[in-house]
Amino acid sequence: MKKLTLQVEGMSCQHCVISIEGALKEIGVEGKVDLGSNTVDVTYDEEKITLDSVKEAIEEQGYDVD
Repeated sequence: MKKLTLQVEGMSCQHCVISIEGALKEIGVEGKVDLGSNTVDVTYDEEKITLDSVKEAIEEQGYDVD
């Protein structure tokens, strides 16, 4: 399992947390949002999911991933 922290811009409230964590869960990725640091800790299986897929799931919710 791959674990990493992504910097995400545009998050400001609990709705953002629910939106991002829900989108990641839909593609089989465990995600934990930290609004204070504007980051998302993700854990995923590199054999099933690509980093680009993880970023795309977040970006589709309207946020920018660095």
